[in-house]
Amino acid sequence: MRENKWTFATTAIVAGLIALSAIATMVIRIPIPATTGYFNIGDVFVVLAGLWLGPLAGALVGGLGPTIADAIGFPIFIPATLVTKGLEGFLVGLIAARAKDSALTLRTIAAFVGGLTVVAGYFVFEAYIYPAMGKSMPAFAITDIGAAIVEIFPNTVQGVIGAVGGLALWKALSGYNPGK
Repeated sequence: MRENKWTFATTAIVAGLIALSAIATMVIRIPIPATTGYFNIGDVFVVLAGLWLGPLAGALVGGLGPTIADAIGFPIFIPATLVTKGLEGFLVGLIAARAKDSALTLRTIAAFVGGLTVVAGYFVFEAYIYPAMGKSMPAFAITDIGAAIVEIFPNTVQGVIGAVGGLALWKALSGYNPGK
């Protein structure tokens, strides 16, 4: 899609992926008590969007789908999710855009960079940004560095599942190009 223009079909697919990422984030929510966050599989669709449709689509799906899910039940995580998941989709798309045709190696690296972005992004928000914000806005005083460390493992598992699932779906869909 990267060498083609954005079409109505692309818009429809991105909207569908936003909805799927929101639904996948909401349907499978496994709570992580240390941070009041939760494990989910919405990253599969964020990674898919970046791999298949590029950095803009990846950023839109990552920034909007999981954020919509957070707005329904976990609104305190909206800032962290918007930035972290938007960046995840953008970076996956940016790296994958350099891959030639159906080359899997660079796309695999892109997908796992996306997973690493989730781990690092939430760690920074939970260990540093939210505690700092919590000093002036008590609603954000929900986590600290200890809780952020506890969440590294579940976020890593979530990132790996997102990378593997996104790669599998991309491989299944890679023959369809909505930009043509």
